[in-house]
Amino acid sequence: MPFAQLGDTQLNYQLEGPAGAPVLLFSNSLGANLSMWNQQAAAFNAKFRVLRYDTRGHGQSGVTPGPYSIEQLARDALHLLDVLQIASVDFCGLSMGGQTGMWLGLHAPGRIRRLVLCNTGPKIGTMETWGARMEAVRKGGMAAVSEAILERWFTQEFRQREPALIAGIKRGIESTNVNGYLANCIAVRDYDARETVSAIRLPTLVISGARDTSTPPESGRFIAEKIPGAKYAELNAAHLSNIEAASRFNQELTAFLAA
Repeated sequence: MPFAQLGDTQLNYQLEGPAGAPVLLFSNSLGANLSMWNQQAAAFNAKFRVLRYDTRGHGQSGVTPGPYSIEQLARDALHLLDVLQIASVDFCGLSMGGQTGMWLGLHAPGRIRRLVLCNTGPKIGTMETWGARMEAVRKGGMAAVSEAILERWFTQEFRQREPALIAGIKRGIESTNVNGYLANCIAVRDYDARETVSAIRLPTLVISGARDTSTPPESGRFIAEKIPGAKYAELNAAHLSNIEAASRFNQELTAFLAA
């Protein structure tokens, strides 16, 4: 996979689809990488140029000293577009990627045509919950939290139904760089757009998982109610709704992008 050289690091990215087609950019969640969007890439790369990347500190992208901020991660996405000479995109981000999308919607609306915010919130978690998670990672590495992450990401029924898929995702979690993960935890922990998200004026779709305990449906409904004209969809899934309810997720995304 190619790398884009930014000022202080490099981002691993994948760009596929017909030249000249509109670009659809996907941004990953905390602890994941660009492979989380495999089902979306396969569904959309006939009509879009699908651009995926590993957020700083994740996957094969560079790990720079932390802490990070959502603004920093969003500026990374803008720098990637600059390197690739892409003027504007449709943006789809989940959880941490959704917060990245909120920042872009607020501060760089000229680069975003349409905004999709999935399984996210303008404020995620508490100082206490983040503190406990980060301490567990410091003491035991990613293996110490991988099972708990999987329990948040997917319902028990899905984990039992797709053991091979879950095993691969667990390996991905445990291969995440500890320092990169901790630096991104702080970015998500400290982001708070509750008072500002209503200033977004882009066509927006908000997707929630009905069984998501990390960013429950009320977080998604809050965003959808605050952004004028936003559409809202709730799927029968936990946190990674794009994987657990891929067919419905893709249907909602297709309808929104075609509107």
